Amino acid sequence: MAKKESSTTLGYEDKLWQAADKLRGSMDAAEYKHVVLGLIFLKYVSDAFETRQKQLEKEELADPEDKDEYISENVFWVPKEARWEEILKHANTPEIGQIIDRAMEAIEKENPRLKNVLNKNYARPELDKTRLGELVTLFTNLEIGTDKAKEIDMLGRVYEYFLSKFASAEGKNGGEFYTPACIVKTLVSMIEPFNGKVYDPCCGSGGMFVQSYKFVKEHQGNLRDVSIYGQERNPTTWKLAKMNLAIRQIDGNLGDRNADTFFNDLHKTLKADYILANPPFNISDWGGDKLKEDIRWKYGVPPVGNANYAWLQHMIHHLNPETGVAGTVLANGALASDSSGEGEIRKNMIEGRIIECIVAMPSQLFYATGIPCSLWIMRKNRDESTKDKILFIDARNLGTMADRKVKELTDEDINKIASTYHNWRKNEDYEDELGFCKSATIEEVKENDYALTPGRYVGTPEEEDDGIPFEEKMKKLTDELAKQLKEEEALNVELKKVLGAIGYEI
Repeated sequence: MAKKESSTTLGYEDKLWQAADKLRGSMDAAEYKHVVLGLIFLKYVSDAFETRQKQLEKEELADPEDKDEYISENVFWVPKEARWEEILKHANTPEIGQIIDRAMEAIEKENPRLKNVLNKNYARPELDKTRLGELVTLFTNLEIGTDKAKEIDMLGRVYEYFLSKFASAEGKNGGEFYTPACIVKTLVSMIEPFNGKVYDPCCGSGGMFVQSYKFVKEHQGNLRDVSIYGQERNPTTWKLAKMNLAIRQIDGNLGDRNADTFFNDLHKTLKADYILANPPFNISDWGGDKLKEDIRWKYGVPPVGNANYAWLQHMIHHLNPETGVAGTVLANGALASDSSGEGEIRKNMIEGRIIECIVAMPSQLFYATGIPCSLWIMRKNRDESTKDKILFIDARNLGTMADRKVKELTDEDINKIASTYHNWRKNEDYEDELGFCKSATIEEVKENDYALTPGRYVGTPEEEDDGIPFEEKMKKLTDELAKQLKEEEALNVELKKVLGAIGYEI
């Protein structure tokens, strides 16, 4: 039943995207992204405001223009000039860009947590005002802030879908702010951020936080038990994250500005219960030469030419020593690299019993890169029963193609990975499965030169016996080879004749 609802919603989102994308014209996806997402946000706050306004109009003693009546219900106060009905009046005028910019400024002024977050560049000359007006008209029938729409998280689904489509359209740069939902869901299902402090040191558009909140909701938890902490270097992406949390009414501490995690750690004293992250892969210009004496490098100084082990150690540094667990995505190169001291750092982490589980993920999951990746699960305070082991899961054969370029994990795939991990941790119903999972001792990992590539440990599943004797298979293959060699010989003779006829000899 849930599957049917999902496909129906996807059809709606897809139609909306196709309609909006037709209006893009000469604008590239990177620029168009902010035009569209800004308008979606504006429509949402206006819808939510109007819904609350209608409720107040029905109450005898309530004042529909009392700002506190909205703030108390976690609804953004929208000044009259910023309400969608006012913007729509100017949709077909050359001033539509200025009207939207003023609306954004007015909303920021009345809602301090949105300060310097909203896009206020709709009046610029290069933005076609006719197309902008058409986009406003298109979104007028999009109900995303009503109570009914909130129940099914219509805005969240549209917003997330648009982010994924922009990532696909932009290619490499688009992936910097969007982690595919199936990867995030897998991490969340494994580390289960049910209550406590959730931290993402490179939060992109905030997808890890959104999925964490969804997990708590689905398990009837209390959202007030979860505290969000994040940081993002890219100023545009930081704004996207702030908007993404705001539209879902998630109160998170992403700092008052964008900042570089390595050089300006905004949460220096934080000890997180859960860390979820997808750091940019293999960054070579992260400034490691200026941080060689940093307190975070407990297991070894990361190489100047690659930030992978800097990210891992930054996360470990911020883990709560008793309850903390980290789940992160990393390029596969980090699993076995020995260059510039990475092998020694990995060895120290393994001997320090920090690494709990490694999952090799399928290829083609990202819009932005074809680099294969793995999930790392790390803890400081490991359970005694699994402390001297590491669970390896090879999930490369899971997933289905979502389109020609991108693969995604199904809910069944995600459940298989997560349940294998949880059963192993609890010592319940866990068994090694040839070709998929293996609980390896630290001694076994040591014998493999501290490499963490799951394929080295899980083995290869035996092919099912099809009942055909080996001699029969071999004869068939030999006959086919002889036939192909004969055909090749005949083709060569024919080719010589053709070339000879036009004066060439072989």
